[in-house]
Amino acid sequence: MDWDKLRIFHAVADAGSLTHAGDTLHLSQSAVSRQIRALEESLNTTLFHRHARGLILTEQGELLFDATKSMNKRLEAASARIRDSEEEVFGELRVTTTTGFGTLWLAPRLPKLYEQYPDLKIDLMLEERVLDLPMREADVAIRMKEPSQADLIRKRLMSVRMRLYASQEYLEKSGQITDIEEISNHRLICQRLNSIQVAAGATLVQHLLTYDIPNLFTVNNYFGVLQGILNNIGVGVLPDYVTEDFPDLVRVLPNLESGEVPVFLAYPEELRQSKRISAFRDFVQDEIFAHRKKMREAAALEI
Repeated sequence: MDWDKLRIFHAVADAGSLTHAGDTLHLSQSAVSRQIRALEESLNTTLFHRHARGLILTEQGELLFDATKSMNKRLEAASARIRDSEEEVFGELRVTTTTGFGTLWLAPRLPKLYEQYPDLKIDLMLEERVLDLPMREADVAIRMKEPSQADLIRKRLMSVRMRLYASQEYLEKSGQITDIEEISNHRLICQRLNSIQVAAGATLVQHLLTYDIPNLFTVNNYFGVLQGILNNIGVGVLPDYVTEDFPDLVRVLPNLESGEVPVFLAYPEELRQSKRISAFRDFVQDEIFAHRKKMREAAALEI
């Protein structure tokens, strides 16, 4: 099959329109249409259903689009590797992580990365859904569990635990909590049990709910939980890494915490030599090291 025709087919299938694909490819609508007809003739099949609102892929078109999507991702990866300079770090880096970790830990630290590499362009994708790195939905991921996908380079960064926190203002108004039985007198802020979250967090919430807590405020990510705590709504379940940037949080029931949650950084094997990946990986590892040091110092002061 003609590579140029496949490129044009992919653009049309992605856009759902000859006109929009032509704009992207800088070709006229008639030129795009001719290439699609020629490709259909060479394959002896119909790739699109035509109707007034645009184009819809046929079953055969879907099969070909799946193939061109995979090819396009591979070409993007090859292009990214070619663009990486031996001495400079520049270009787009697509990073995916959870909403909580991305907003509460990673984003506040990114100015340091930009100071080192001002030409780096970070596309931060905050999703609880695990994106497909081998299919190039993202370049690098930070996740709260070890990735199961094949052909990934993975590195364990640290471990976190879910704990209970409240604001000092809330505790002064609603009373200190010295025993877990007293949690039933307070509003609990947490993620919904049916929302996507780490199992250790859900287990801790389930345990707390056995104490007949009458009032809940549920949010679908930890950033929302933090906002609820800071605004004195109640006592919330948060990962321990937030305490470094929010030192005024008061830990409630210090002997209560979830099991250990591993944090992994992962990226495709094909991006092993990418300068952008290396720069981001080294930056995150340095920040993790500094974070651990602060946590140890804080723990020593408590003792």
